[in-house]
Amino acid sequence: MLGTWFGRLGAHLLIGLLWLFHFLPLSVQAALGQGLGALLWRLAGSRKRIALRNLELCFPEKSAAERTALAREHFGWLGRSLLERGLLWFASAERLNRLIHTKGDFALAEREGPVMWLLPHFLGLEWGGISTMLKQRSPGVSVYQRQSNAVFDARILAGRLRFGNSVVLNRHEGIRPALRRIREGYSFLNLPDMDFGRKDSAFIPFFGVPACTLLAPSKIASSMKTPVQPLVVTMLPGGQGYLVEACPPLPGYPSDDLEADARNFHAWLEARIREHPAQYYWVHKRFKTRPEGEPSLY
Repeated sequence: MLGTWFGRLGAHLLIGLLWLFHFLPLSVQAALGQGLGALLWRLAGSRKRIALRNLELCFPEKSAAERTALAREHFGWLGRSLLERGLLWFASAERLNRLIHTKGDFALAEREGPVMWLLPHFLGLEWGGISTMLKQRSPGVSVYQRQSNAVFDARILAGRLRFGNSVVLNRHEGIRPALRRIREGYSFLNLPDMDFGRKDSAFIPFFGVPACTLLAPSKIASSMKTPVQPLVVTMLPGGQGYLVEACPPLPGYPSDDLEADARNFHAWLEARIREHPAQYYWVHKRFKTRPEGEPSLY
């Protein structure tokens, strides 16, 4: 999102600011990030409308005032996630390990060989990726969406690769390079909950609303015979850091029914979102693609 707002010079300046901010205590960065979120709430008109519309669709039982309060809180966490990106890019492994608190079975990949990690789009998502590099001895592979701003693209890629035990592939290269890595023993970090259009997707209810959902995670896990382990990242208040939870594998996933697996995953994800609803990535047009004949929801 930021890459479309700034040119190359602006990108270098912003990266320089993030480098300076990363020296600050996390509690100070958190306060500044909340302030940034309040500013974004005032300035980011289209993203604010998307967030409010998503919350209206997913939480119809809440009043308009409750949804607005939830959206404002969301922008506070969003501001933090942007400002604290400097830690991921520049902080030492020792400092990152102090900030990352883990819960669950992080040794599954080492015991059972390659696994598929399902990492949904909570705002602390990038910390889930860095935790797999810092907390796992086995290598990992992930797929990323190239950024329109070349400076940001290079910085994000460098940040994701800087600890040396991971490979990041361009989404436009397709899935075959990732499959080759899985066969070589790499665990696959998969982001399964965005709308990438109708190809290889189905409309699966998400909070009761049909959402265009990739069927590839279940298909890949079944064909490669990899265990599937969800990861959830929760941003903690103030300077407390980040909680990265390696959750138990989803029961019965994968099965021989790709759409049933997607419904299974959505049911699990909805329950996790309800635990920290302001931290899910509501500024994405999750319901952008519609079934034939249905009007846009945005």
